[in-house]
Amino acid sequence: MSYLVAVTALWAFSYSLIGVYLSGQVDSYFAVMTRILLATLIFLPFLRPAALSGRARLGLMAIGSLQLGVMYLFFYHSFLLLSVPEVLLFTIFTPIYITLVDDLLAGRFSPRYLAVAALAVLGAAVIRYDGVSSDYWVGFVVVQGANLCFALGQVGYRHLATRLPSDVAHRHLFGWFYLGALCIAVPAFALLGDAAKLPTATTQWGVLAWLGIAASGLGYFLWNKGACRVDAGTLAIMNNVLIPAGLLVNLLIWNRDADLVRLSLGALILAGSLWLNARWAKRRGEAVAARAATHR
Repeated sequence: MSYLVAVTALWAFSYSLIGVYLSGQVDSYFAVMTRILLATLIFLPFLRPAALSGRARLGLMAIGSLQLGVMYLFFYHSFLLLSVPEVLLFTIFTPIYITLVDDLLAGRFSPRYLAVAALAVLGAAVIRYDGVSSDYWVGFVVVQGANLCFALGQVGYRHLATRLPSDVAHRHLFGWFYLGALCIAVPAFALLGDAAKLPTATTQWGVLAWLGIAASGLGYFLWNKGACRVDAGTLAIMNNVLIPAGLLVNLLIWNRDADLVRLSLGALILAGSLWLNARWAKRRGEAVAARAATHR
């Protein structure tokens, strides 16, 4: 739990740093590649290739390519379409995706998630009920792509971690995670990047260095390590603790003139959708426990 709390505090500043210093100024594909490259360089010296089977290496690389590589491509593009508070609020769906993936792996499906999603979309509309543009809804969908990739990566790592060698520290294996992400980031910049929009200011390079070394390098390692030490419910909750933390940083430091009433109302509706989902999940768990007790 302490790992997740520490990373939440670390990541709370990332949204605003991207939105203020990089979005629209530095090519997003270059920013993604730089962050992942720096994180990879940190863990390469610790890598022990002989400690893992080829299948396990590919598994870690696949998770890294999805949770970090593809997710970052969606994530950075969303800042071109939405404000920082909107990007933060729309990440509220990640816990639902985590639950859906778990249901998929267990061969279950509950239609209640459709109702929860509809309520959350209503909350998204309230935030920008006047002047809603096509960019807004495209941005909403793009953030969901990032959320889904992040959720799949977390669930995937939790499952894979149980099959990794218990006598080898995670830091000696995690380099494969970043190498997988790099396999996405480098071709993306080569094919889609704009070399004319590289960083020009010292501040921009400094932000990229911080995001690559601290937020990506240290952050994802500790987050995934922490995810293996808590239950799925705690992990889902911690995914949303980042939202108020990030909003607080953004509103207090960079965006003091935001429409707090409308933002708060939309956030309450979004939070309500999460609460409703948690309540239904609790009832379901109680019902399952009751049925199990009657069959003893």
